[in-house]
Amino acid sequence: MQPPKIAIQNIVKTFVKDKAPFVVLNDFSIDIQQNEFVTIVGTSGCGKSTLLNIVGGLADSTSGQVLIDGNPVQGPGRDRGFVFQSYSLFEWLTVEKNIFFALKKSPLSPAEKQDIVTEYIDIVGLNGFEKAFPKQLSGGMKQRVAIARALVYKPEVLLMDEPFGALDAQTRGMMQELLLKVWESHKTTVLFITHDVDEAIFLSDRVIVMSARPGTIKMEARVEIPRPRSYEALTTPYFIDIKRQVFDSIREETIKSMTTS
Repeated sequence: MQPPKIAIQNIVKTFVKDKAPFVVLNDFSIDIQQNEFVTIVGTSGCGKSTLLNIVGGLADSTSGQVLIDGNPVQGPGRDRGFVFQSYSLFEWLTVEKNIFFALKKSPLSPAEKQDIVTEYIDIVGLNGFEKAFPKQLSGGMKQRVAIARALVYKPEVLLMDEPFGALDAQTRGMMQELLLKVWESHKTTVLFITHDVDEAIFLSDRVIVMSARPGTIKMEARVEIPRPRSYEALTTPYFIDIKRQVFDSIREETIKSMTTS
């Protein structure tokens, strides 16, 4: 059997709060396979973003480890790309130059880099906006730039922390469809964080529900909706049944967190 692309093994993360240990993640373990799309949902404060930062090498775990292709994560690496809710674009650079920046350390020639940037601008549908600055773009367009910049150097893993959370419902839906189109073409392994249950189910092969803090796995839902997917899937009895299971699981943990806080 092929080893997992990402192996998250017994992750514990403890902070110190008011001179006392504060456990955010407790014995969190999951394997994510090559080209799999896995989404994590859960009540606020359960440790979703902390876990993503540990996988990305932006934070250390207190114990446990994360392996990418069997190799321990020891910091950020170009095998992992990040997309955040905040876009994280350079306001003084154009769309083209924001994407080009990700190839700064690439050994490719300038002409080869330009060809790749042009290709990804086309993939995310920003033709005609190459010379525009972020302040001239809508939220959805900014996130397209962020996705192109994260993918342009072809990372093997894409880590996405509520990337569509600030968008209106219509734009959000379009961005979900765009992300699936890009993912189906490039087959990058994706670990995605969201609060939106519909979004989680529509995008994913598996949806993981985290428990209230300290976060660990409460339930896992495998999504057997054929790909490529369309928004018609959201109204099928199968989709609604999975949504009910996931929503009920999150609600239980939300109630628990409110009664113990």
